[in-house]
Amino acid sequence: MQKWIMSGLFFAACAFAVVLMFTLPGKEEVAEQNKPTMPEVQLDAAKAEATVKASCITCHGDQLQGGVGPSLQNEGGQHDAEEIYSIVTKGRGQMPSFKEKLAPEEIANVALWLSEKK
Repeated sequence: MQKWIMSGLFFAACAFAVVLMFTLPGKEEVAEQNKPTMPEVQLDAAKAEATVKASCITCHGDQLQGGVGPSLQNEGGQHDAEEIYSIVTKGRGQMPSFKEKLAPEEIANVALWLSEKK
């Protein structure tokens, strides 16, 4: 009798695992759901430079040459504005998230400005 109970529990666990495998989202879907959406803004280079000077030069240097963080002088050649927006909003590696420190429009303006640096 115990063998039948154990077999039933094993079968139920396997069935549950199969159901979870086909219903839970994969890594790609989770990454797409967590990707922040960049707001539409007009590039204001002066404001972007002021935001960068206030928030970024400590780690990326006063000429964006790098320091604690990597150089941002050619950032537009490596990432587009959407990718830069996502990195600044969510953070990456040792870089913290700036979504609590800067408005989404400010981050978008900086992302557009940096994406032009090639």
